[in-house]
Amino acid sequence: MNLSRRNFLLKSSAGAAALASIPGIVSAAIPGEKKAGLFKKDDVVLFQGDSITDAGREKAKELPNNGSSFGGGYAFLTASYLLNAMPENNLTIYNRGISGNKVFQLADRWDKDCVDLKPNVLSILIGVNDYWHKRNGHYDGTVEIYENDYRKLLERTKAALPGVKLVLCEPFYVLETTAVDETWVEPMKQYQAAAKRVSDAFDTLWVPFQKVYDEAIKHAPGAYWTGDGVHPSMAGAQLMAEAWLKTVGLK
Repeated sequence: MNLSRRNFLLKSSAGAAALASIPGIVSAAIPGEKKAGLFKKDDVVLFQGDSITDAGREKAKELPNNGSSFGGGYAFLTASYLLNAMPENNLTIYNRGISGNKVFQLADRWDKDCVDLKPNVLSILIGVNDYWHKRNGHYDGTVEIYENDYRKLLERTKAALPGVKLVLCEPFYVLETTAVDETWVEPMKQYQAAAKRVSDAFDTLWVPFQKVYDEAIKHAPGAYWTGDGVHPSMAGAQLMAEAWLKTVGLK
């Protein structure tokens, strides 16, 4: 083999490996240039949502910038990156996700778990339980209730915290896993569309998790990223953290 052909093959292999890596997957799903300015010195950052955000966190003390208070999911990985990348900003970061929550349950605890913390940047991932619990007969809500409740929650948030910067995350599903099959697709698309309408109405940043997972399963099976199609594996959590950071302009 001559040197020029050998170099070509080495470069091609390296390029394929880069594309298949998590940063490559996210870049393919979320193209765009870096942007700055979301985080300021002494900002408070809050992650909110359900079990995907909760990720088994310790709730007895709920300390900021504390590993046990963050669990083992994307919020922990994202917060760790923020603290490492911007030590000069002296960020205070909380995770207040609670497993099983739907939008109305966020609203029930919103003063304590959001408004009282006075976040400057608020990230919310909510919606899969609004569908999943309806599906299994444990909730009788509709996509219309989900959207209306979500809008009311953000109206309340903006009234209490007029300067807050919002990051809304798309609820997602991954096929060929233990809990998710084709019957999820059309209903979840309705919830995703509702969440995107809310994001557009409030001019938030939007993290397109479904698009990211759809790209990811081109490179590894769904079960590699999430065993049940909803709760991420270690790889899935890293994928989500990378997507969040890419959306806010830090990747």
